[in-house]
Amino acid sequence: MDGTLILILLAIVMLIGSYVAGSIPLNVSMSEDKLKKVTVFGAGLLVGTALAVIIPEGVRSLFSERSLPTIMTKDYTAEPPGHDDDLHSVIGISLVLGFVFMLLVDQVSTRYNESSNPVEKNVTATVGLVVHAAADGIALGAAATTSHADVEFIVFLAIMLHKAPAAFGLVTFLLHAGLERNRIRKHLLIFSCSAPLLALLTYFGIGNESKQTLSDFNATGIAMLFSAGTFLYVATVHVLPELTHSHAHTHSLLPTQEGAPPKKGFGGLQFCEMIILTVGALLPLLLTMGHKH
Repeated sequence: MDGTLILILLAIVMLIGSYVAGSIPLNVSMSEDKLKKVTVFGAGLLVGTALAVIIPEGVRSLFSERSLPTIMTKDYTAEPPGHDDDLHSVIGISLVLGFVFMLLVDQVSTRYNESSNPVEKNVTATVGLVVHAAADGIALGAAATTSHADVEFIVFLAIMLHKAPAAFGLVTFLLHAGLERNRIRKHLLIFSCSAPLLALLTYFGIGNESKQTLSDFNATGIAMLFSAGTFLYVATVHVLPELTHSHAHTHSLLPTQEGAPPKKGFGGLQFCEMIILTVGALLPLLLTMGHKH
């Protein structure tokens, strides 16, 4: 029950935090330089969380769920359970599917964003970000089923630092597009709800009573590895290229604003931003160093 309560609290904090972050452009103007530094740290945290936390936990869950009782032979030597080759292929397939899923979402969003209808453009920008946030929610829900509170917290932290700038960017774009503030708040509420709802659905779908039924399909491990693929896609294809190139937007699922002046600079990260990115990538690893299973 404690694990369920923690997840519900994290989901509520995520919902409120994302909504508050998105409300900032509606109420106050935030420095673009500060926003970029937060985004850089969030990108590093996404990469570090995917590589150092979600993938190892997903692999561990995959093997622990599939583990069979050890068979003792006549000479009292343990015979390990089989099917390891199948599991190794599942690891790669799950990661690639998560990555390709995000690629397809991006391509569909880009096609619709090329439409001349501004209302359709605004809707698809929101839908694209909602799908991204939903995939983040799957990661948190799957992490909660592992019953490791530190893993759950690191995944939550990575998602929040990614969702906050995305919510900020979405509202900034919708304001620039001339949408009414009440409609912008509805778009923001839908975006803010997507990750918490998917986290709870994933947790109750593959946890507790259903876990025994789905254990044959390695549900927790596959969900975590799939979401690791989406994390890697968002960090490497979206966030990092946008930060290291000029005239980048806060989130590339948002259509580029025509006539926007290119930003000054050589288009790369500054030295302090490189340090922030490295710290963000190493932080999940440092936090799980003393992690015992």
